[in-house]
Amino acid sequence: MKDLASYEHNNEAHKLLKQINQYLEQESKFLPRASGLLAIEASLENDDCISPKLRDAKVEDLRSLTRFFGCSTETFVLAINLLDRFLSIMKVRPRHLPCLGLSVFHLAAKTIEEECNIPSAHDLLRISHCKFTVSDLKRMEKIVNEKLNGEFKAVTALDFLHLYHALAHCHVINGKEFLILDRLEAQLKACCCRFVFSRAKPSVLALSLLTLEVENLKSGDLFEIILRVQKHSKISQYDLAYWRELVSKCLADYSSPECCKPDNKKLVWIVSRRTARHLQNSYYSVPELPTIPEAGCFTEPESEDSCEEMSCGEDGLSSSPQSHTESEFFS
Repeated sequence: MKDLASYEHNNEAHKLLKQINQYLEQESKFLPRASGLLAIEASLENDDCISPKLRDAKVEDLRSLTRFFGCSTETFVLAINLLDRFLSIMKVRPRHLPCLGLSVFHLAAKTIEEECNIPSAHDLLRISHCKFTVSDLKRMEKIVNEKLNGEFKAVTALDFLHLYHALAHCHVINGKEFLILDRLEAQLKACCCRFVFSRAKPSVLALSLLTLEVENLKSGDLFEIILRVQKHSKISQYDLAYWRELVSKCLADYSSPECCKPDNKKLVWIVSRRTARHLQNSYYSVPELPTIPEAGCFTEPESEDSCEEMSCGEDGLSSSPQSHTESEFFS
């Protein structure tokens, strides 16, 4: 197997290597502050501050919002990066976490998504059932913007995952040995829901996921490429082994019967017409129902709000189910 540098005649591979080098130089700039993460890790549940458990629950909520509004994985991963960076430099009270969570999600969506796909602040508040106002949300977004110096286009593990994946397929010999990107992204989202991975460098976390997948495929060619990528990225064997073990445990826990992961039912939201009128047409459409004859079987008119519930029977956003594709990766 040739060294990656020997493929510079391949324009695509050369561009990928150049992009990887740029990201490697920038990734430390977008890491959460280590001292702040240690303070969160040391906090207790009864303290009036954010604990790892509260942080993870909020990330689950953001993952549900991402799916509900049809936002990309890039938006979700960036929102988690913004959340962890802010929590690591500011002491946040638990009562302010819902507002902060929606703020970083909204900022990430405005950074990544096309304008037509960005949820409005009004819709975010309605769907999440938060008690604060649009003004509160805007005020929190302004605070996040000031504390993070407006640096929202962060280098994340997803960026490295895409680059490493593309680079591997530039050099793979056997065309049948494919790494499924959707599967890797789903696994990364599972890792984002664990506070411990806030401390991982994006390049190391991405390579840890790839290494596990290549080991499962038992591909000699791909494993050789992974070794070259590791060398090029200057990732030590100790760091890779350490985080690979944590990733393996996370994915094993996620797929275990003891894990309270949701079922495979499709998430269906049923809202009243009054609520639907306040939501954008891009999210909901309320069909015109046929007129009920006067001699119909209904003797009492039903309340317009009587259907405002989640048909999936769950209590909140954090318990929203996975898609079929995502659940297959952990079963």
